[in-house]
Amino acid sequence: MKQIVILSGKGGTGKTSLTAALAHEAADLHRLVLADADVDAANLEILLKTTKLEEFYFTGGYKAEIDSVKCTGCGRCVDVCRFNAVIPPDSSENTYRINRIACEGCNSCVYQCPLNAIASARTTAGAWFVSGSVYGTLYHAEMKAGEENSGKLVTTVKNAAINKSREIPESILMVDGPPGIGCPVIAACAGADLAVISTEPGVSAIHDLERILETVKHFGIPPAVCINRSDINPGKTLKIEGFCKQDGIPLLGRIPYDPNVTRSMSKGLPVNSFDPSSPASIAISRIWEAIYSLIGKGLDSIGSEPLRPQA
Repeated sequence: MKQIVILSGKGGTGKTSLTAALAHEAADLHRLVLADADVDAANLEILLKTTKLEEFYFTGGYKAEIDSVKCTGCGRCVDVCRFNAVIPPDSSENTYRINRIACEGCNSCVYQCPLNAIASARTTAGAWFVSGSVYGTLYHAEMKAGEENSGKLVTTVKNAAINKSREIPESILMVDGPPGIGCPVIAACAGADLAVISTEPGVSAIHDLERILETVKHFGIPPAVCINRSDINPGKTLKIEGFCKQDGIPLLGRIPYDPNVTRSMSKGLPVNSFDPSSPASIAISRIWEAIYSLIGKGLDSIGSEPLRPQA
């Protein structure tokens, strides 16, 4: 099993559309397992046109719950709550309530309630799914708004995908990672053989690229870079390429701006399924060849002889 994670230093670099297109490119010749580790905004299943096969609840942290029968409205919970999570009664109610989004589960109100009318209850923070697609089995999740432990949910999704991959000889696990560098990204990276970093020639491109490169290097994951919408700012693209060359980071290729990407997304399709001859599709085909060349070599060459960017 080889594990590839697609990352970006920030959102909006085309990471998910790239993942879907790479899956479409690879599925003809390779056995794929897919994971969407962006649990706060999962949408890979839209482009892969999946069918949900199984659903599992995911429990998060603890929240306070007030027993309306026991509560006498003394207001002690309001006095001790530092997060303004206790809602006082209005004209139609006689007891206090908990704002579950604001509650941090500190249990101050639980300990201070004189009538033991408040308990700490584990929450259902979201759900994770097993779905089928023409490209392979997809593992993905949905985190409820305001809930915590997204890194733990990513780990749950990743572990399920890894177990599936181990059942399939010579499979490739392709992970659509979250944006940024936080805990969910670290969980998505765990055990990866290669981190494919999607960037674009924006004002903060080098800064964002440095952040994610430092993250994956810290965990010993070999990185490689592709530049999306590379022709919208040729000067910035050259700076990104120069930065990668200086650091010995392989450049997988450049993806030009292509209106077909937007059109394909509106149809819920990877761009190379929507129009295999479009400029972006051709570039992504070359990028997949470069990726497979790296993982086929066992990744030993990363950092020693950077690949030449594809035109």
